Amino acid sequence: MLLEVLKSGKWGCMDGDKVKLFQEKFTQYMDAKFGLCVTNGTDALRIALKATGVGQDHEVIIPPYTFLATATAVLDVGAAPIFVDIEPDTCNIDPEKIESAITPKTRAIMPVHIGGRPADLDKILDLARKHNLVVIEDSCQAPASEWKNRKVGAIGDFGAISFQSSKNITSGEGGFILTNNEQLYDKAWSIHNCGRKRDGQWYEHRMIGSNVRMTEFQAAILLAQLQRLPAQSKTRNENAALLNTLLSPIEGIHLMRPDNRITANAYHIYIIRFDQKLFGGLPRDKFIEALRAEGIPSGAGYVPLHQILAENLDPARYPDYAAQSFPITEKTCSEEAVWIKQDILLGPPKDMHDIAAAIKKIQQHQRQLLT
Repeated sequence: MLLEVLKSGKWGCMDGDKVKLFQEKFTQYMDAKFGLCVTNGTDALRIALKATGVGQDHEVIIPPYTFLATATAVLDVGAAPIFVDIEPDTCNIDPEKIESAITPKTRAIMPVHIGGRPADLDKILDLARKHNLVVIEDSCQAPASEWKNRKVGAIGDFGAISFQSSKNITSGEGGFILTNNEQLYDKAWSIHNCGRKRDGQWYEHRMIGSNVRMTEFQAAILLAQLQRLPAQSKTRNENAALLNTLLSPIEGIHLMRPDNRITANAYHIYIIRFDQKLFGGLPRDKFIEALRAEGIPSGAGYVPLHQILAENLDPARYPDYAAQSFPITEKTCSEEAVWIKQDILLGPPKDMHDIAAAIKKIQQHQRQLLT
């Protein structure tokens, strides 16, 4: 398919048909009415914010346990990120803490489906309706995740998907916007295509926009990737379920909380919580080092996002992030979270047994690791 694009000479989406075809197929796969290919997940979030009218002096509620792009998209449209701490056993924004963060400046809630695990969309959407706020789902890690048998991304007003290199479906870079609202889709389309109208003339620019279009080469790769995604998602969920069974008896390893409303999880990241007290005081970073030595790729994950903003933003213009504390996020980042990335879950069941065996071995030899 790449050679087909190359030989066609139609490398841009305004001339070719691959972007249009992928948009159609992926939108349908994601249970949405409208979809739009863009350059990356950050731009997908930024365009969604602009299309819903979020801008200067507004506030957007996000979790501090997320990738930097969740916040930079908000900053790029002139708004301020307002952080709400996460739940320790989901790593997602705590819906019970959102309402107290809402002010007259709040315009949107941006839940992040961390690692592919859907946030509590029932409670978040109820709050949004109550306070007349938009919901933009940061679904960048969650293609194929389902909330009550419906794929996340277009359950709120907008959703954003990333096709960056590490993602479950990738074209190296790239992003996607999902919505069920045609008026919002028209605005997003215009913003991503230099302010043009969908049914307008080439030089008929009705909005301030920019060129955030995907190439035909990227779409060709994604069309091939999409064919594999359902089977790969099934494998990830089966291996994650097996890993849950194998790890649940191990003291000091805490799994994410079960929730029967989550009918599929993309498992871009399989997250466990490590309790060093039950590993003889072994620090989390030493545990990860030992896990890697056993041949299990793993990592610690994020730095608290509010701490990054505190180092880079003027507190006279933005909230004083340096004065803020989100203890669950901070403990998750510094002591507890252990990440196993999605490609590991594509292996055979034996690999899951190897992960469990490695963790048991570390626990058995914890004293030696402390010396």
